[in-house]
Amino acid sequence: MNAIGKQKERIGKIISLLQEMHPNARCELEHKNPLDLLVATILSAQCTDERVNRVTKTLFKKYRTTGDYAQSSLEELMEDIRPTGFFRNKAKMIRECTRELIARFDGRVPATLEDLVSLPGVGRKTANVVLGTAFDIPGITVDTHVLRLSQRLALTDNNDPVKVEFELMNLIPQNEWVRFSHLLIFHGRYICKARTPLCGKCALPKFCGYFQRQLPVK
Repeated sequence: MNAIGKQKERIGKIISLLQEMHPNARCELEHKNPLDLLVATILSAQCTDERVNRVTKTLFKKYRTTGDYAQSSLEELMEDIRPTGFFRNKAKMIRECTRELIARFDGRVPATLEDLVSLPGVGRKTANVVLGTAFDIPGITVDTHVLRLSQRLALTDNNDPVKVEFELMNLIPQNEWVRFSHLLIFHGRYICKARTPLCGKCALPKFCGYFQRQLPVK
């Protein structure tokens, strides 16, 4: 078996163990439709999903359509999303994005990566979240958790999220892309934290370069 084959076999074992640890891994941003998810994902930048969900619980009752966002008062929208941080920029992006949706896509969230990333405030990470969760279209979401764990598990030595995304796409079966993203995000959020990873609760120590580096030298 060549190096790529061995790495794919290794990843298969990692996915199985992660699935056992996190059987309910999923997108934790609460939403009822693709528009809700798109807005929630934009709000989630530099903010926890928990806080976003507290904000959108009220926000989604007030803004129900692309038109509601597009025609909103910028100052009022800023105040409505203030707790998510960077609210000025996020409000501008949401309003510009929804205006583009109306102008180019009849007010609907498009279901292709190319169309999504052409929208203001939407990068590949946000696009893949929307595609995978709202439309069940395969994609790998490389957020801070996926990037960190991919490095710790020696799946990549890259720091560029786009390069990491394509590397993972070459190693992971397409039908596993969305689930793999959810599993790594869950594991990074609840176990393999950035500063204080809970290695004692992890099922992946033999696959983890970070863990191996923490072992005492004999």
